[in-house]
Amino acid sequence: MSVSAFDSFITRGWYNADARILWSDQSTLRFWLKVEGTLAIAQSELGMIPPDAARVIAEKAGACELDHERLSREIDFAQHPFVPVLRQFEEQCGESAAGYIHWGATTQNIFDTACSLQMLETHRLTTGFLSAAIDCLADLAERHKATLQAGRTHGQHALPMTFGFKLAGWIDELVRDCRRLDERPAASFVASMGGAIGTFSAMNGQGSEVERRVAQKLGLVAAGLPARASYDRVNDYVSALCLLAATVEKIARDIVFLQRTEIGEVEEAFHPGKVGSSTMAQKRNPATALMLVSLCRMLRARGTLLLECMVRMDEGDSSSSNVSDGTLPEVGVLAVSIAENLAKLARGLVAHPAAMARNISLTSGLIVSEAVMMQLTSKMGRHQAHHLLYEASQRTIAEGIPFLQAIQEHSLLKSDPRPADLNEALSLGGYIGESIRLAEETVARTRRPS
Repeated sequence: MSVSAFDSFITRGWYNADARILWSDQSTLRFWLKVEGTLAIAQSELGMIPPDAARVIAEKAGACELDHERLSREIDFAQHPFVPVLRQFEEQCGESAAGYIHWGATTQNIFDTACSLQMLETHRLTTGFLSAAIDCLADLAERHKATLQAGRTHGQHALPMTFGFKLAGWIDELVRDCRRLDERPAASFVASMGGAIGTFSAMNGQGSEVERRVAQKLGLVAAGLPARASYDRVNDYVSALCLLAATVEKIARDIVFLQRTEIGEVEEAFHPGKVGSSTMAQKRNPATALMLVSLCRMLRARGTLLLECMVRMDEGDSSSSNVSDGTLPEVGVLAVSIAENLAKLARGLVAHPAAMARNISLTSGLIVSEAVMMQLTSKMGRHQAHHLLYEASQRTIAEGIPFLQAIQEHSLLKSDPRPADLNEALSLGGYIGESIRLAEETVARTRRPS
């Protein structure tokens, strides 16, 4: 029976399949043993353990299969997550090599270094999906750089813009998220081989060189000072993931809002057989966008939990490391899943320009009140123009009269002729600022050289 959302047949479709495999027990064991094998080779090169023993350890690390059921029983009995793994590994390596396994290392060294390898692969998967999402959004922004849309603040019409400009805002923030993520992996996911408390006490004065060689062979950076009580490096990267999750949730919520029946300006992909409700057959819910909101909330909640894991007693504290060991894999799966679902959402996103045109016209020109205010400013000053437009717009809303009529009938204009270009100022498409240029420039920045 499965109790994990990642493995349940009900919910596992929410999560990226490759990430679930990457962080599975089987993969985690493989990474643990890979670190043990690499450690043995590095130590043999420095004359710390016999080369023949190191060769056996490395070969077995890459090929052995451990008995998971036995491990579960023995871990439960020993109340230690790694010693039973070492015992099975020692059996497979044979007596002559077994005595040199795990030489001078401690469990957290293996766990943390293996997690670094898994997180680097997680990073590759995540950024690959993010790049695909950005490309799809950029294509859409290029097509709709001049498509008129109502800009909204506080849930209300504010000023006209273009849909391409809105997409450019999403793209620009996602690009910054990607840049933050790309800047962090090397410093966040390191090889740490300091031993029991991080002082290299059992490495015969060669600990730093052992760590450097392990790091080089694994494609990592050496921790340098491998203090077991430090967890800021990982949190630096996870914090960037939490920022990404906030960006993606914002985008997803925008799409949920814009897909509302009353608005209908965008719509996520739909296929025959996709069901919105078990009772209301007409429903076409923004299921992917809503799923993204859920995944982003889950990731940020775990980010807070990992931040708490920075607080560690003394030179080692399993009350914190137990939490981080169990939580970081979930963060890894969630990060890739968020990026994958964002790419899916972007790939199928459909814009409805007719609905955008309909909605921007709902207020009969009120959305360009600022344009009229700026037009009247030269005649009466900005403060008076704002006062005039405020009263005219409130009258339009309350009485339902045309905005132009309310302006013309205002006392500040009764004694003066209406400016000749007031109709031009009331043009919905004439006050989009630099929306098109900003969209074009944002798209251009995302295009990678061929």
